[in-house]
Amino acid sequence: MAISTTLNREQRRARGSRGGPALRPAASSPDAVFAAALRNHQAGRLTEAEALYRQVLAIDRRHADSLHLLGVVAHQQERPDLAVTLIGKAIAIRANEASYHSNLGNALWKQGRLAAAETSYRRALKLKSDYPKAHFNLGTVLWKQRRLDEAEVCYRDAIVLQPNYPEAYDNLGGVLKDLGRLDDAMECYRAAIQVRPNYPDAHNNLGTALLAHGRPDEAIACYIAALKLRPDYPEAHYNLGIVSSERGQPATAAAHYRAALALRPDYADAHLNLGVALKELGQLDEAVTHYRAAIAIEPDHPEAHSNLGIALLAQGDLTEGWGEHEWRWRTPRMIDAVRGFSRPQWRGEAAAGKTLLIHAEQGFGDTLQFCRYARLAKERGSRVVLEVQKPLVRLLRGLEGADLVIGRGEPPPPFDLHCPMLSLPLALNTTLATIPGAMSYLNADPAQAARWRARLAAMRHEGPRIGLVWAGSRRDHSRDLAAVDKRRSIAPDRLAPLLDLSAAQFFSLQKDGPPAPADFPMIDVMDEMDDFADTAALIVNLDLVIAVDTAVAHLAAALGKPVWLLDRFDGCWRWLTNRADSPWYPGVRLYRQPRPGDWDSVLARVTCDLRKLVAVFTVATL
Repeated sequence: MAISTTLNREQRRARGSRGGPALRPAASSPDAVFAAALRNHQAGRLTEAEALYRQVLAIDRRHADSLHLLGVVAHQQERPDLAVTLIGKAIAIRANEASYHSNLGNALWKQGRLAAAETSYRRALKLKSDYPKAHFNLGTVLWKQRRLDEAEVCYRDAIVLQPNYPEAYDNLGGVLKDLGRLDDAMECYRAAIQVRPNYPDAHNNLGTALLAHGRPDEAIACYIAALKLRPDYPEAHYNLGIVSSERGQPATAAAHYRAALALRPDYADAHLNLGVALKELGQLDEAVTHYRAAIAIEPDHPEAHSNLGIALLAQGDLTEGWGEHEWRWRTPRMIDAVRGFSRPQWRGEAAAGKTLLIHAEQGFGDTLQFCRYARLAKERGSRVVLEVQKPLVRLLRGLEGADLVIGRGEPPPPFDLHCPMLSLPLALNTTLATIPGAMSYLNADPAQAARWRARLAAMRHEGPRIGLVWAGSRRDHSRDLAAVDKRRSIAPDRLAPLLDLSAAQFFSLQKDGPPAPADFPMIDVMDEMDDFADTAALIVNLDLVIAVDTAVAHLAAALGKPVWLLDRFDGCWRWLTNRADSPWYPGVRLYRQPRPGDWDSVLARVTCDLRKLVAVFTVATL
């Protein structure tokens, strides 16, 4: 907030030099002492100023300007309660001073009393409508309350009154950025820099807008400019970490986050993002340390809790992990997905005679993995209604434990309890030892499967039939999820070594994503697949599925088919760490990258094992 040092007539008479050593008055009159206090205050010598303001008040306890500026000193010293008391006393003596009300607003803001601060700023503007600092401060408190349109008006009013007001341009840029008007925001940040070229905050904020606009190189230049102006600028280091992370450079990102924390150890978001970078680097124990550090600083930080939950689950600590994972509902990515049902959430209790709505919450793969819990929920006595994505409805109608399967968007029948699908393991106290890891729990439609069996038999190939999946959904709606998809997917041409094994017959199971080269010896019938039930009927007629971490891998594993999973270095939590098998799916074999991005090693091992499989298959069919 902008602290007003507007001087009334008495203060203007007393104004003096801002530099030099601490000043002491030569006489004991209130005016002389006040003049010395003001000069010390303006020079930044707050302790000396405070002592002299109090000396004035010892002579004249109703000296309003001393009370006011003593309150300003308290505000600057992070003592907002005292500031409110002192400035309030000044207003009681002289209620028509706009600067008093504006600075009272600043102290109230510091106390977190935004509505009271807003009232004070409006009183200041009623007394002095051409008061740019009050317009600015009102804009800031409105911005804090997410009243963006009103905040924009206030900042523009401040700029009209004071055209060379860099802070107003900078904050206006922030409001416009929040409104999604990135071009206008960047124009404001540039205006702030034009007024004050050595303004590190404006350079940093311009970088953030450029990054959101998809211009990372220009953003980096802005962050570096900010650091040249202010080397001890933790936010600029933090933002460089974000750019590095988005570019797939976790080691560089981690270095920037560490630099930010060296300057500001209580920077919760830097701890959080350092944890994310360390997880990508395979340093999960240290990642957990930083997630916990973020929570120690901000106990209600939802992303830190959620990420901690994911890391604990990856380490196999399912007991604490499931509980921390529940914080996902308060993260920006998930908060809009909260269903807001009036019925209570099921926590695993016996529910005889009640109807339980289990609803899918995230991707197809999550639904395919956790729909298995319908049977366990059913055993607690409830009638189970399963709400899933529409392409899964037909497949899951045969799921054990599900009395009714409906598509997302269809009105559910009346129900007594509900449970998000990924909250079921918590409700049922799942540990590594109690994962319901049956070899198969899904089935293809028998008639469809028979038709595919006949069709494949007509192709008259003696080798193993192998399905291939090389890419996931791009998920462009989220920069974070898009970055994960980029790490988990493989360019299809890199599968060429596998396809050299002519004894095997390869089938594409890739529904979307980059197409395989036209000359690949691979059968592609995916344009015939309208839903997952169609794909399941084909998969049950294959001998093996080789896939990156996608829904099709879950589908094949849940059908009981062997799956060789090509996994990125920072694999999903569900595959745990330091193991090549999965307690969730007995038929899954994991091939992890030994280093970030190293698909060559993965494909070399898969090719070697596939040769062995083909040889065994050939012998078995002789």
